[in-house]
Amino acid sequence: MKKCHNDKFYCWTEFNPERDIDFHSYVWVREQGNVVIDPLSISLHDLKHLQSLGETSHVIVTNSDHIRDAKNLATILEAKLIGPKGEQAIFPIECDAWLGEGDTLIDGLQVFEMQGSKTPGELALLIDNTTLITGDLIRSHQGGRLCLLPDKKLTDKAAAKASVKKLAQIDSIKSVLVCDGWPVFNGGVSLLKDIL
Repeated sequence: MKKCHNDKFYCWTEFNPERDIDFHSYVWVREQGNVVIDPLSISLHDLKHLQSLGETSHVIVTNSDHIRDAKNLATILEAKLIGPKGEQAIFPIECDAWLGEGDTLIDGLQVFEMQGSKTPGELALLIDNTTLITGDLIRSHQGGRLCLLPDKKLTDKAAAKASVKKLAQIDSIKSVLVCDGWPVFNGGVSLLKDIL
């Protein structure tokens, strides 16, 4: 795995030739149990690295298009599988718990529901008030810039922009770790504002 902007965050990636971007999975390292977000299939090398970082307590899926290898990895790691509350009735895999706007399941984690994306209740996760992890709606197809999911995939562009605006008002956001595209390690809140 690759270290991100500090010792609390790592990622592993897979190149998507259809979109010409990397897809990412993230690990948030914490004493109370690590949290894995939107896990892709993982190599043996990266799995050993992940396990060397300590026990994993939770695997979070931000939306149903990012299920990827979540169920398998949660089983291997003996971690709780968490899905988006807005998709609970239609989610294609069984979860141990559901996250929605304002839920406080894990210390240091703020949960936001992103409206207007391609799936209902997609999650964005703010960790320690400084690091935002996004699923599909907020992405980056060019280094140093953030963008929205393409218009044709949005269900409601105005609602999507309102969701981004809410995040852009949190001045403490420094890093935006997108699951699709280039992560941004500095100036995150300014780049969120640029989307608008």
